[in-house]
Amino acid sequence: MTVSGVRLAGAAIGVAAAAGLAAFAWGALIERNRFRVRSEIVPILPPGARPITTLHLSDLHMAPWQREKQDWIARVAELVEPDLVVATGDLLGHEEGLRGVRRALAPLAGVPGVFVNGSNDYFGPVRKSWLGYLSGPSREGSRPKPDLDTAALTAYLVDELGWFDLDNRARAVELRGSRLVLLGTDDPHIHRDRLDVLTALAEELRETVDWPGDPEPVTIGVTHAPYRRILDFFVTQGADLVYAGHTHGGQVRVPGVGALTTNSDLPRDQASGLSTWRHARRAAFLEVSAGLGTSVLAPVRFACPPEAVVLTLVARA
Repeated sequence: MTVSGVRLAGAAIGVAAAAGLAAFAWGALIERNRFRVRSEIVPILPPGARPITTLHLSDLHMAPWQREKQDWIARVAELVEPDLVVATGDLLGHEEGLRGVRRALAPLAGVPGVFVNGSNDYFGPVRKSWLGYLSGPSREGSRPKPDLDTAALTAYLVDELGWFDLDNRARAVELRGSRLVLLGTDDPHIHRDRLDVLTALAEELRETVDWPGDPEPVTIGVTHAPYRRILDFFVTQGADLVYAGHTHGGQVRVPGVGALTTNSDLPRDQASGLSTWRHARRAAFLEVSAGLGTSVLAPVRFACPPEAVVLTLVARA
């Protein structure tokens, strides 16, 4: 290679390195705190039904010092005035994370809500290989036992906020005149889901709830990690809509390519946003949140800002 060629190669490497550092700085210092609200409309309620405003919160990965995120969530909660809150797990991100969760969710006390747990509501963050993360789903469940106070988080959400725990549970509620059947799983990412138990509970609920006459209830699935087997299960159970989180929207997205991973077997083009999941000639709307946080040990987002989602359920045409 000539001297000029060596110089050109060196310059190209220098430019690439500078661009990489700039992208990392943007993702670590700016993008991960560039919170936004995404709004969607989902036509699944019976004709003539009043709209139901839901606030979907996911993957807070909360640490006690993250006051900017806590204040932003609290402001959104006050401004949206939701009819129902749906929290799809990984609210904790630190052994003292509940302090931050309390501060963020305080305005939602008394607002109807449901929640399921994610792996990071059981296990604290550990350092991971970025290449390993991109190559396939992570393995939090390989650790011997949970090290976070999940019971304290559940007690806060149930006893103080008044929310329903949907971890492998089924609930029937009536909201703004619409009948809802809510089915939820504990985190499939660490194999805590019990679809056999949930099937029996769903059948029992539908047999025992006394809802005479029309309209038929709307069925909603709630899970943390949107694995295909879970989505197929919900569709088989007649779900009209499924809420999920876990993916962080890919966390790092490449323009023109999109998410590099979903940390599950969900297709990358459904890593976040509202889409449709089809199975066995049936279909349901699938809402996957990109989440509001990251692991405190990997605090970077790129082309994938953190989000809360306002999903308005409206009458079918």
